[in-house]
Amino acid sequence: MLTLLLYTYISIIGIQLIYFLGIFRSFAFYKEEKKRNLKKLPPVSVIICAKNESENLRENLPKIIDQNYPEFQVVLINDASSDDSLKIMEDFAKKHAFIKVVDVKSNETFWGNKKYALTLGIKAAKYDHLLFTDADCKVNSEIWISEMAGKFNDHQTIVLGYSPYKRIKKSFLNALIRFETLLTAIQYFSYARIGIPYMGVGRNLAYHKKEFFNAKGFIKHMHVKSGDDDLFIKEVAHKENTALAFSESSITLSEAEKSFKNWFYQKRRHISTSKHYKFFHKMLLGLFYISQFLFWLLLIILLVYQYQLILVISLAVLRFLVQFIIYGNSFKKLHDTSLKWFIPVLELFLIMFQFVIFIVNSFSKKVHWR
Repeated sequence: MLTLLLYTYISIIGIQLIYFLGIFRSFAFYKEEKKRNLKKLPPVSVIICAKNESENLRENLPKIIDQNYPEFQVVLINDASSDDSLKIMEDFAKKHAFIKVVDVKSNETFWGNKKYALTLGIKAAKYDHLLFTDADCKVNSEIWISEMAGKFNDHQTIVLGYSPYKRIKKSFLNALIRFETLLTAIQYFSYARIGIPYMGVGRNLAYHKKEFFNAKGFIKHMHVKSGDDDLFIKEVAHKENTALAFSESSITLSEAEKSFKNWFYQKRRHISTSKHYKFFHKMLLGLFYISQFLFWLLLIILLVYQYQLILVISLAVLRFLVQFIIYGNSFKKLHDTSLKWFIPVLELFLIMFQFVIFIVNSFSKKVHWR
């Protein structure tokens, strides 16, 4: 039995190395294209959908309003808020003519569906190039729009951006959340690099309006409460029309959840959406997770039984070394190298956390946008 486990362990490490060197390497050693001339940038509609985000709107809207960009509008969507979000939006709109407010009332058919609100906002947008973020996101520079919109050209009509979470020192939860966000970015950037994009994040995402209308909006997955970003991107994105933006000036920052309970709820919603991915994407993503899980499980078993210790440890060291090089280089590209020394510990905890979510989602009710 131990011999069988050893051979399985060797095979699993082989699979892991294929992922690290065959897929994730494509992003780890990729050089982002230089930004384009400011005068050639297209007019852009920045779209922000907010539900009960009054404080975040007050704090974050000024940095978007003050963007250094030749021509843009801001579309603020009030998604049936119960606080004073609408009033704050209207106050900003009175001061700035380029702000348009879309007030979405509660709709029994589309209750709690962010996609319905976004659809109304997209239809109201003045320009064809759309840039999306959330009310709780802070843009990282005054040239955020320029950095994202600069990726558009005649062929590339989708721009996948990056939106990490702010660092909180001496917080293991925060480190785990940031680590998971980094790994997610490495995956969707890497898959896009090899020509099979499967998702983006709505906190920092851009696409041409024609992509939305050619796909008939979110109609194919309107019944799914989440997925306005990843399910839409997996439907319309392909090798030729997708660009990446991850420069420090192009990112948006969010406040991470401060309790495991809230983060657990958030990740349940995100992970539940993945079952609607294309089969090929689910297979690749699932195989990588299974290989991670089995690597740790088999490593622990073989170490406990002290079976072929030199071989087992040598292979583990090789795997960790390759992982450290690929992840370390990717973390540097994504502007957060503080976690690279804790990769093994964070990875183990994240695998266990995701396993628990998978079990809970298999037996619990769905979770919605709130």
